[in-house]
Amino acid sequence: MTAPQGCFIDWNGHIRRTADPGGGYVCDVDTRARYVGVNTKTGILMNEATYYADLASIERAGIKATLVPGSHPWATKDQGF
Repeated sequence: MTAPQGCFIDWNGHIRRTADPGGGYVCDVDTRARYVGVNTKTGILMNEATYYADLASIERAGIKATLVPGSHPWATKDQGF
């Protein structure tokens, strides 16, 4: 499934793009429900988040976070990943 262009907040409070979540993950997006499921390539659900159409939507929601590229790690070895 191709993820619509948009953003979500990851479990560390960073903004990630649905088209490039990083970590080898893929996004399953439902824009009507404003839902993002972050899955492994084999379909295991790793994270759920709210879908935002763009950075301005996140700002309007009052969320202050930093946009990170897909190459930014989701976690570190000391966190079990």
